[in-house]
Amino acid sequence: METSPFPFSKYPSSTKSSPMKGTAIIPGDKSISHRSVMFGSLSCGKTIITGLLEGEDVMNTAQAMKEMGAKIEKKENGIWEIEGVGIGNLKQPENTLEMGNSGTSVRLLMGICASQPIKTRFSGDASLTKRPMERVTIALEKMGAKFIYEKEQGKLPLSMEGAQQITPIKYKLPIASAQVKSAIILAGINSPKITTVIEPHPTRDYTENMLKSFGADITSKLNDDGSKTITIKGGKQLTGCNINVPSDPSSAAFPTVAALINKDSEIILPNIGINPLRFGLYETLIEMGADITLVNQKEESGEKVADLIIKGSNKLKAINVPKSRVPSMIDEFPIFAVAASCAVGTTHMEGLAELRVKESDRLAMMAKGLKSCGVNLEEGKDTLTIHGTGTPPKGGTLIETALDHRIAMSFLILGTVTDETIFIDDSSPIKTSFPDFINLMNNLGANING
Repeated sequence: METSPFPFSKYPSSTKSSPMKGTAIIPGDKSISHRSVMFGSLSCGKTIITGLLEGEDVMNTAQAMKEMGAKIEKKENGIWEIEGVGIGNLKQPENTLEMGNSGTSVRLLMGICASQPIKTRFSGDASLTKRPMERVTIALEKMGAKFIYEKEQGKLPLSMEGAQQITPIKYKLPIASAQVKSAIILAGINSPKITTVIEPHPTRDYTENMLKSFGADITSKLNDDGSKTITIKGGKQLTGCNINVPSDPSSAAFPTVAALINKDSEIILPNIGINPLRFGLYETLIEMGADITLVNQKEESGEKVADLIIKGSNKLKAINVPKSRVPSMIDEFPIFAVAASCAVGTTHMEGLAELRVKESDRLAMMAKGLKSCGVNLEEGKDTLTIHGTGTPPKGGTLIETALDHRIAMSFLILGTVTDETIFIDDSSPIKTSFPDFINLMNNLGANING
């Protein structure tokens, strides 16, 4: 017998659950995992990584670095060991570098390859080949790299030729983007001169923090107008080191919101990265009245971490999300929209244009999906306004995910509180960032059928 008026039983689904209880180990931070593999591969000597996220995106990064000469091997107890090739010593890959669904992989790797006198070809899945690449290639062309788009201007697949001698630049980012910033820094690392990036608003600083651990000569300065200037003096070899990857705050957002919207829940999420430039979602939820406590705060591998204790108690209260906070929670807006849909009052979000060029048009996909669940909302060009009633929407629909892992996970979380089952068209993209998501959530008390 169907739990919904629609014949969707063949699809992954999420049904109203019991309160969330227990401790959950969240996988390693995806952004840090990508960088630890890349920087270890560019270093001299050995890099040891613990806590590496073993999702498809990071494995594609590892395969690309292997293609270009690095030795990467998984050892016992989940430890990864990398023997790097040193700055300027990457070999030309024999095969196309297939990046799957990962924009971080392809954009940062283009920065790395821009300063190597090699030719490379990048491609990706149906989602990645729709995402814009010109924001990176325009900057890297100024440094001497050459790009050829094979099918559509600004989109993968593309071929590139690195500069024989990279030209350092001073570049002001048109938009705040950690990926573009990182690509320019990584191109500049192979120049003996200074490369400078000015970002209008500070974005996640994992590249800067981790490069310091590998011995790079890199500095950051916060300017009076709120912008940030990053400078790197290249020409210095990186040295392999030990990296302990903290648990991913973006992945932790899903059980966090599940616990908050399910009354009487209480969960513990250990060793979560709490970098201030990634913690915007949690700040916002706390301002909405969420019961989130940080304990055992410490620093590991240059990053602050803490255990999170989350309790579902009183209803969340609506909020206007400050536009200045968008960069620090850009990946979390899909799951935040779920929380807002269950809150009391009208939540307004603005400055969301970047959501339209993620793995999918996340702004449109979330608005469409939430409406089909019964949420009253308005979608603007770069805004989303959700009118919450303090009770969950009805659910009972099939959600189009557009091959987007965060859309898929967000609606499976919403299904834990809706009266009617929520179905999604495809759960396979989840494995790109959170391979054990369904098992982890069900162990906490969810009722998700993958």
